[in-house]
Amino acid sequence: MRELLLCFLVVVICVTGCSKKKEVLDPCTYDPCATVAPATEIQSVQTYLTSKGLTATQHCSGVFYIIDAPGSGAAPNVCSYINTNYVGRLTNGNGFDSGMFRAPIQLGGLIRGWANTLPLIKQGGRIRMFLPPSMGYGNQAAGTIPPNSILIFDVELTFVQ
Repeated sequence: MRELLLCFLVVVICVTGCSKKKEVLDPCTYDPCATVAPATEIQSVQTYLTSKGLTATQHCSGVFYIIDAPGSGAAPNVCSYINTNYVGRLTNGNGFDSGMFRAPIQLGGLIRGWANTLPLIKQGGRIRMFLPPSMGYGNQAAGTIPPNSILIFDVELTFVQ
């Protein structure tokens, strides 16, 4: 039931979000650098990475990432429909979600950290993302995710349309 509701919300976002009305900017021209995480959040992610001995690249938005495999298929943009296999964890190692998007879902309908970093790989690629809270769920709790949590995702991009 939760997946059905999520799919419905994504369809609504897709229909309204990618319309080309004159008074609305085309979301397919999305600027991933327009919103940047606060410096304190970026520092928290850097501290976590250092504590784990990880070297990651910082995206202009403040998200950190490690590309495990760049992929060789199509590259997504925020209006692309994608399928993924993914695992989401907190910095304490607790997993909060894993699985796959069974039906294609629009990238622009997902959290900002995904919209910013998945276009860095192509279909078949794998990326590990370290999202400052504002690039994830911010100060809102989401299921078992506490407010202001750094999120870690391992994502394999299996389909791009």
